[in-house]
Amino acid sequence: MTEVLIVGAGPAGLLLASELRLAGVDTVVVERHAQRPDFCRGFNLNARALDLLARRGLAERLIGEGWQVPHAAFSGLPVTLALPGTHTDHPYSLGIPQTRVEEILEAHALDLGADIRRGHELRVLEQDSESVTATVTTGDREYRVRAAYLVGCDGGRSTVRKQAGIDFPGTAATRFFLLGDVELADPEALPFGATTGPDGSVFVIPRPGYVRIITSDRQPPADKDTPVTLDLLQTAVDDALGRHVGLRAARWLTRFGNAARQASEYVRGRVILAGDAAHIHPPAGAIGVNVALDDAFNLGWKLAATVRGTAPTHLLASYHAERHTAGAHVLANTRAQVLLGDADDRLAPITDLLTRLARHPAGNRALTETITGLDTRYEMRPDSGHPWLGRLAPDLALTTGDGRTRLAELLTSGRGALLDLTGAGTIRDSAAGWADRVDIVTATCPDHPELAAVLLRPDGHTAWLRAAGHDHADGLHQALQHWHGPAAQSGRCR
Repeated sequence: MTEVLIVGAGPAGLLLASELRLAGVDTVVVERHAQRPDFCRGFNLNARALDLLARRGLAERLIGEGWQVPHAAFSGLPVTLALPGTHTDHPYSLGIPQTRVEEILEAHALDLGADIRRGHELRVLEQDSESVTATVTTGDREYRVRAAYLVGCDGGRSTVRKQAGIDFPGTAATRFFLLGDVELADPEALPFGATTGPDGSVFVIPRPGYVRIITSDRQPPADKDTPVTLDLLQTAVDDALGRHVGLRAARWLTRFGNAARQASEYVRGRVILAGDAAHIHPPAGAIGVNVALDDAFNLGWKLAATVRGTAPTHLLASYHAERHTAGAHVLANTRAQVLLGDADDRLAPITDLLTRLARHPAGNRALTETITGLDTRYEMRPDSGHPWLGRLAPDLALTTGDGRTRLAELLTSGRGALLDLTGAGTIRDSAAGWADRVDIVTATCPDHPELAAVLLRPDGHTAWLRAAGHDHADGLHQALQHWHGPAAQSGRCR
């Protein structure tokens, strides 16, 4: 028995396990692969993901190992999308292998006490009103796990989603591409970036000791799972360019399409979906792992409070409401990039319009924030109209009785935080009944003297805000009750 069973030890599953363990929730992770893959699917953490990871003290180690690029990835426009000047604490994309991200997340989850079982595969799940029972196999042994909740983080072909009977509507793939991590026999034969030939194009991305090559699969087999061979990739590259470019020493070969699908429900009873199990989309914009982390960060504190019995009845449903909308935006963004990349004269006016918008500083900033998720804003009540409300609060410099700190450091425990910036004690005293779930911190914020108080959800999004000169707590109780349930009979502050 466990409180939460997570299926899949990718980025979403590992971060979710850490989030649950921060709240003391018993967590088991099962992963069907005995070892982490020896190939790397992605190499990018965007600014939004770094901002979120910083709220748990996880960003700095990753940043120290990666390389910073001051723009966001976007396909189909001849314009660079700049990250400096956008609403982020990390105005760059971070080049770092997904395998390394997973290693760091797994170590963090293990340090917090998660039970991670590799080589254990979910076969069947059954749920009732009180629990989920999963049948798991490992080698020639089979066992059952009973959990209060089960979360599928098991990829686009999710067994959890299928077993739970959750629909996966969307658009089927109409185009397919070949991807190969290979060496060039002649390193000078192909430049980095796109090279167009008489019958197609080849995109080359530099990697340490090899290159990643992407080109169209013009004649995909009826069974799209048919393994890709080096000979097949070699033929596709040569046909596209109209000349021979020698490829060798394949590390990873695969095929992918432009399908875009999204689960109709992220929560069905006691079964929940996150990451690719909840949505698949074209890889344009290198957004996949980042959205998976965003899902896990939104879900973790809500599921933990639900398991602990402190959550208001609607809290878990808010995961679907917030992240299904965000996922729909991702599908729209990536599909648009694929269309813009097509050689279709009918789209030329749209490409021209977006290009002109992206060359305007304000338009460039807006488009950058949209495709990276930096514009993510969740609905809050009451809505004061402040631009921070519902958005990830910036990493404010603060001074408390213990000295200087930053807002991100106050959130590393995984709890919500209420900043009382008035010094008068009115707001602090008003929220004392929630001190068992929310850290109430008296501080000053020299960079924003216009603020009197800020309520932050555990995921760092601003749930309530009061300007200086209005140090009363109008709306604070409503916001606290909405996200954390009713007040306790007594509370404590620090």
